[in-house]
Amino acid sequence: MPHCFSLSPRIAKTILIGIVSVVPGVLAGELETYAAFSKKVPPGNLAITAEGRIFMSVHGFYGQPVRVVEVFDNGSTRPYPNPEWATAPGDAKTVGLNGVLGLNADGNGILWLLDTHAPNRSGRLIGWNTKTEKLERIIYLAPPVTRETSFLNDLAIDTRHNAVYISDSGAGKSAALIVVDLATGQARRVLEGSPFTVAEDLDMVIDGATVTLGGNPARIGVNPITVDHTFEWVYFAPMTGTSLYRIKTADLLDPALTEKDLRSRVKRYGDKPVSDGITIDRGGNVYITSITNDSIGVTRPDGTYQTLFQRDDLSWPDGFAVGPDDYVYVTINELHRSPVLNQGGDASKGEFKIIRFKALTRASVGR
Repeated sequence: MPHCFSLSPRIAKTILIGIVSVVPGVLAGELETYAAFSKKVPPGNLAITAEGRIFMSVHGFYGQPVRVVEVFDNGSTRPYPNPEWATAPGDAKTVGLNGVLGLNADGNGILWLLDTHAPNRSGRLIGWNTKTEKLERIIYLAPPVTRETSFLNDLAIDTRHNAVYISDSGAGKSAALIVVDLATGQARRVLEGSPFTVAEDLDMVIDGATVTLGGNPARIGVNPITVDHTFEWVYFAPMTGTSLYRIKTADLLDPALTEKDLRSRVKRYGDKPVSDGITIDRGGNVYITSITNDSIGVTRPDGTYQTLFQRDDLSWPDGFAVGPDDYVYVTINELHRSPVLNQGGDASKGEFKIIRFKALTRASVGR
């Protein structure tokens, strides 16, 4: 059932005055605070099942021990699937999570977790059955599908073709997509080093300061990725970039296509800001987090980008998920103030939360 809760007068007032910048003629619903979190639970990405259960990765840039939580209507959380699985594995153990950003739920109730192992940049795609509460499957992602510079960031689930599409932000020219066939467990690395996956030469300026990574201005390749409700198109983009792209799932799934053929089939969908997460509704509106502008916007089917919401407390809007209630849910995590992106210091103000708004059109994806 849809998630509902009573708002305090303070939160209700925030909702009423909080919409600073709404584009005229855009009928997005009011921006609501769904849940707020302490510094022990900095949000990463979101996944919502068909039944309305909400799961959230805990962003690894803040160094917290828990990797994934379930979020309840009252804002409370619990380690998910359980305390043993939700924390780092011990020596030579497979139980536990090394580090999760990307997670997503399919129509069968399987929560897919993209687990990255930092020492050698290998990873695992872990399927957990949220109905039986049992481990469903583990698919290992290792060289040559991954690289030494790999950063497995986000994923989209294609239940029509039984496939998963992963964004590997990589470093420099190594950014790529990874296509996983769930029927066989086989994975392929595609579009590596392409202009559609590699970061543009743009500074990421937030609150007047240039965000750095490893001592240099941050340049982050493909990260945001989603699939439409018909599972015909995959949408993706470099995080540091100004263009949103799409490619047909049929092309990504065709191993007979050469890299040159595949690149020729990528289409520019429209404009976008420097961004983190994306999602899409049934009208072809791609919602995008604008991390340099404290805002959330939308790229329309005609290619134009518009700001929907802009507020000072939308400090690094990160991951999206669409609920069965046709609300679009978004995490806020101040990532530019995290130790990894702030020269080792934690300058976060504790504005960690999930916000939500009603989609412009019906939003829930095909299940």
